[in-house]
Amino acid sequence: MYEPTQLRTFLAVAQTLSFTRAADRLGLRQSTVSQHVRRLEEATGRPLFARDTHRVELTEDGEAMLGFARTILQAHERAAAFFGGTRLRGRLRFGASEDFVTTRLPEILESFRREHPEVDLELTVELSGTLQARLAAGRLDLILAKRRGSESEGRLVWEDTLVWIGAPGLRLDPERPVPLILYPPPGITRARALEALEAQGRAWRIACTSSSLSANVAAARAGLGVMAHTRGLVPPGLVPVPARAGLPELGDVGFVLRKGRRGGETQEAADALAEAILAGGDRLHRPR
Repeated sequence: MYEPTQLRTFLAVAQTLSFTRAADRLGLRQSTVSQHVRRLEEATGRPLFARDTHRVELTEDGEAMLGFARTILQAHERAAAFFGGTRLRGRLRFGASEDFVTTRLPEILESFRREHPEVDLELTVELSGTLQARLAAGRLDLILAKRRGSESEGRLVWEDTLVWIGAPGLRLDPERPVPLILYPPPGITRARALEALEAQGRAWRIACTSSSLSANVAAARAGLGVMAHTRGLVPPGLVPVPARAGLPELGDVGFVLRKGRRGGETQEAADALAEAILAGGDRLHRPR
């Protein structure tokens, strides 16, 4: 009843809330994306999106279709693998930004391992800049990481705004340097934070540096300073810094999937995991 191609397009629009970004992710024309959504809405007999010239939002029926679409696509992929007589095998080295450790990504990986037990999945959790360097060096096969503002490579999974966060009640003295909690180089949020403060002419000092998200969050909860973080993934116990603090805006950040250059079984496994992550992309910014 529901075409897998149309369901994949629906999920891409639902996750990006943009027909344009969904088209970029899928490598389709925007008119084709609109056509797929229209045909799916005709098949359901109900509108799945409320949209105007400024925004796209899921309707109540669209929210319900999210779960159905994922279930149908997973069943379709399992059936295709079973009757196609092919089983994924080999070693797959997957790298993920630490931003996703406390989200639903582990559930997606667990489902992938259950469906493809002969794939030896190796997980590396690191800074996005480090993951990109390892991918370029051939040490990883697939990564889910932040994309620098100047980059266009990779399939967009999710886009959000970077914000300053800190402990509730934290007060910043405008006459003193901003105390910063940072990842070490080549952290993308580190670079964005420093560039924004330098452009504003605001003095700063480093209060804590760690490659561990847990350590940085602990420092922030202790009131040592502020850190740049994705709005949709703000850790418990921390809140966005109020606008009255006068900190500069940090802009948006995209999380993308990028693949390495290995072929054969590794490429097939990387393709399958990438599709699983894209299908469950809306769960990546929901806490466990």
